[in-house]
Amino acid sequence: MEVTFYGVRGSCPCPSEDNRRYGGNTACVALTVVDEPPIIFDLGTGLRPFAATQPDDGTFCATALLTHIHWDHVQGLPFFPPADRVGARFDVFGPQQDQGTLADVFDGFMRPPYFPVTCSELRGDIVFHEVLKDDMTVGTAQIMVRPVPHCGPTVGYRVEWDGATVTYISDHQAPLGLDSVADSVLELANGADLLIHDAQYTPAEFAEKSHWGHCTVDYAVKVATEANVKRLVLFHHDPSHGDDVLDEILVEARAVAGRDGPQVMAAYEGLQLTL
Repeated sequence: MEVTFYGVRGSCPCPSEDNRRYGGNTACVALTVVDEPPIIFDLGTGLRPFAATQPDDGTFCATALLTHIHWDHVQGLPFFPPADRVGARFDVFGPQQDQGTLADVFDGFMRPPYFPVTCSELRGDIVFHEVLKDDMTVGTAQIMVRPVPHCGPTVGYRVEWDGATVTYISDHQAPLGLDSVADSVLELANGADLLIHDAQYTPAEFAEKSHWGHCTVDYAVKVATEANVKRLVLFHHDPSHGDDVLDEILVEARAVAGRDGPQVMAAYEGLQLTL
């Protein structure tokens, strides 16, 4: 299984000279296995560079696993030509919403006057599926879906595919004491080969924004350690964290993990891992 990072930021796109190495697109990660359609985590602005790797002739077929409906996780769909072609098929799984079906919610933000066309007007066959606490199969991939603490309905995903396991928890509201981990999160991450996890805040930032739906880098290491994860990828970088800041954060996270903890990496656009 190939895991490729096309967008690694949280909150909003933020391309600049200060983050040239890590990148400024929002959440989008693609999983690929030979001879099967790709599985995509989230539809942030990283979906646009992913489009350059996909057919643009109506033969596109893929599955998206959407964690939640905040802008930084859905902004890429309006700018994704492969899905706007007759014959294309895009299955989008995401958490149930109180405001209506997933299709309704997407048409609610992707419409005039905010955008010139609605989601339902795209020419491809875009099919929405609502999930919350589910176990399902996509092709030969086994997928676990569980709720994750955040602001509004949010889920995480565990994908077991071609002998490897990847867990994706992009946005995770840590408890104020940073001293416990939700059972659903541990279930998703348990023994995973790779955990892609929210690491938006330093401890000082969390003290100011503890109710904003995210966690500290140290807490991401705690989740990975308690779940006995082999490799942790720090993800959903704060827009204010430039390359130099993220370099420092990575050094600190590796020190927290220690020799006996998980291998720690920081996600950057273009990072590709083979499991």
